[in-house]
Amino acid sequence: MEPAMDNIGSYCDIISWFEDVSENAPRVQTQTLRRILQLNFAVEYLKKWIGEVNVEDVEDSALESLYTSLVPLASHADFEPYVQRIVDGEKAPLITEEPITTLSLSSGTTEGRQKYVPFTRHSSKTTLQIFKLAAAYRSRIYPIKEEGRILEFIYSSKQFKTDSDITVGTATTHYFASDEFKIKQQQTKSYICSPEEVISSGDYKQSTYCHLLLGIYFCDQVEFIASTFAFSIIQSFISFEESWKDICNDIRDGTLSSRITIPSVRKAVLDIISVPNPCLAKRVQSKCEELEELDWFGLIPKLWPNAKYVYSIMTGSMQPYLTKLRHYAGDLPLVSADYGSTESWIGVNVDPCYPPEKVSFAVVPTFSYFEFIPLNRSENEDGKSAIDDFVEDDPVPLSHVKLGQQYEIVLTTFTGLYRYRLGDVVEVVGFHRNTPKLNFICRRKLILTINIDKNTENDLQLVVEKGSQILRKARAELVDFTSHAEIAKNPGHYIIYWEIKGEVEESVLEECCREMDASFIDHGYVVSRRRNSIGPLELRIVENGTFKKIMENFIANGAAMSQFKTPRCTTNQVLLRILNLCTIKRFHSTAYES
Repeated sequence: MEPAMDNIGSYCDIISWFEDVSENAPRVQTQTLRRILQLNFAVEYLKKWIGEVNVEDVEDSALESLYTSLVPLASHADFEPYVQRIVDGEKAPLITEEPITTLSLSSGTTEGRQKYVPFTRHSSKTTLQIFKLAAAYRSRIYPIKEEGRILEFIYSSKQFKTDSDITVGTATTHYFASDEFKIKQQQTKSYICSPEEVISSGDYKQSTYCHLLLGIYFCDQVEFIASTFAFSIIQSFISFEESWKDICNDIRDGTLSSRITIPSVRKAVLDIISVPNPCLAKRVQSKCEELEELDWFGLIPKLWPNAKYVYSIMTGSMQPYLTKLRHYAGDLPLVSADYGSTESWIGVNVDPCYPPEKVSFAVVPTFSYFEFIPLNRSENEDGKSAIDDFVEDDPVPLSHVKLGQQYEIVLTTFTGLYRYRLGDVVEVVGFHRNTPKLNFICRRKLILTINIDKNTENDLQLVVEKGSQILRKARAELVDFTSHAEIAKNPGHYIIYWEIKGEVEESVLEECCREMDASFIDHGYVVSRRRNSIGPLELRIVENGTFKKIMENFIANGAAMSQFKTPRCTTNQVLLRILNLCTIKRFHSTAYES
């Protein structure tokens, strides 16, 4: 087995380790699969398929083919009964030999149904490993000073115990509570501005205010700005626009706003800022007054003059926030964080100098055993490729992927998921030595479909971008969006909800609606619209603050701020009720009228 990264110290050593496992990626993948099976060969799920096969007797050359011939592809539904038995208190090894005492909880923002995913010590270890590895590659492009600080908008949500003493919470919350996170805090070259009490307060509004206050207090020491998702950074700076005067008052007087009511948080923050600093307060106030005149353009480099970059997940559902993030960042580089899921980390960004739109991720072959289902576009009778109308081939191992080919990822993890279809569609855009570099394309799951139409999140984002280009020409801004396939009445139709900033004439919004309807290129949608088996697209404008209400609703139900993602399409009735109650204008497309 290739050496683990647990005890590797320097950045040079970490990169050397990854270069080695990347060079030997096919062999490392076989060893990773063998290790997973050795650890878990006797669990109920595997015995169901493998029976009495002794993994130790199988040669490396035959292991992968034997495993994939015996164990079927699976989805979350296949593991759900086993996970439920764990929740109910069953102690027998069902999916892992390692006892599962912790479960990650998805936010459930899309369908309103939260899912349990196994979380073990291995989950925390690989999170620490990928953080170290990514930091090593970033340091080669953007070296940072030792003893500097990071303004990191991270949040824990509440954990709870089941009747069988299983700890349940979000994956980020589990990581922030882990020994591995404490190790990261001790070993990192820079220090997070906020103490643990702020991260774990459980109240994202109070935590955000304190993150911002302490970020300003240490503004000259901050080396970069970070959060799990780009969404969190934007929400934090929107909050800063509203609260900067209070922050300046706190710094000037060495006090803490009465909005911070949690005793442990108040004490932790006041221990840091209790010495008045009127010079800093005056300087920040002057800069904020200038920034207000500029609509806060370049806020980050103006207030944090030594920051080298902004770092977070910026791909997938975060991509629509890039325009706003660049507004705040000015000329400061945006560096996309690494590629993973609640189930497993997958790849690291080895090219941090690339913009988020061009980023790819080199697969880390020690994290899980990876398979890839080749996906080929089918063609309609007119020769056009149908969006997401994929024809599947048999899964291939990492060593058999081809440049330019799109795949769905399949995971076999150390945490008890075997040949698990992740649902992510990726494209192989290159290789880092012998491990593939992946570009995230979209989630496989269709999010908008009524008839024969098939549209993914990626398709929706492209359509919304077409409409928002018209909006920007009218000097307005798209704050956030989601969608819904309305089938209560016949014919069904798509509804796209927009929250916008700025005054816009109705004729402009009508044009946006028409443009979005005409921009869906899926053949099934186009045909259905022409035949009126799908009705005109509807654009609903919601009042300011609507998407904040949605976020707060899901945080109240257990989602962490740092893990929250606005769903791009939803059937969740609670969410739809909020959207519909907050709708202030409606428009219907005339794109297909003769």
